[in-house]
Amino acid sequence: MLTIERQSKILELLNKKDFVTIQELVDQLSSSESTIRRDLSQLEKEKKLRRVHGGASNLHQKGEEPSLTEKSTKYLKEKDVIASNAAGLVQNGDCIFLDAGTTTYQMIKHLSAKDITVVTNGLNLAQALLELEIDTHLIGGLIKRKTNALIGPKATETLSQFRFDKSFIGVNGIHLDFGYTTPDPQEAAVKALAVNLGQKVYVLADASKFQEVTFSKVSDLKNAIIITNQLDLETYNEFSSETEVKMVNI
Repeated sequence: MLTIERQSKILELLNKKDFVTIQELVDQLSSSESTIRRDLSQLEKEKKLRRVHGGASNLHQKGEEPSLTEKSTKYLKEKDVIASNAAGLVQNGDCIFLDAGTTTYQMIKHLSAKDITVVTNGLNLAQALLELEIDTHLIGGLIKRKTNALIGPKATETLSQFRFDKSFIGVNGIHLDFGYTTPDPQEAAVKALAVNLGQKVYVLADASKFQEVTFSKVSDLKNAIIITNQLDLETYNEFSSETEVKMVNI
């Protein structure tokens, strides 16, 4: 099969499914894995798709953001293992920030450290923390309906009064050139401030977030430790040259 024909079929499959794995492409196109990887690299350079862990997905608009419900149904196993590992980093007596998000939400059930204090901008996180009788501060601000996050000037004003032993942040994109990004500028401002206020900062993100870029920058890669699931060796080497990357086994 000619390269142009093979690449056309890859794009055709993506338009039908939004995401395809490398193995699917190998099977359907009767091509080697190395050939498929080269095709995906070329198509990504031409801005026709986005390479993600284990395959490729359609390009999405930079400002597009899935709802909390949509986020909570994807990569559940990966998020839970990442969250469990992150929760294990919290020590007795810590004051921590938990960003509004589905992976940080999963951390709560795994928290075992005693006498901790949590500050959050997530409405659903605050409720879950209170149910476990964990001392919790909910910052003020405008409630973002799509994600239940508190954002805006009031949110950053309230948040600026705190200092954290550890900040745990969720993002929509992690990119070598553009750092950590999220679609909403107001939510990015809250995340950026939490990064600055944390003595140690951890970004919790499954492998699908790598090489993705969304509208608003949160911070440079070097300003946080990334906790993620298994990456391919090439991706791991690229990003670990910029910051610490902790991979957890699923």
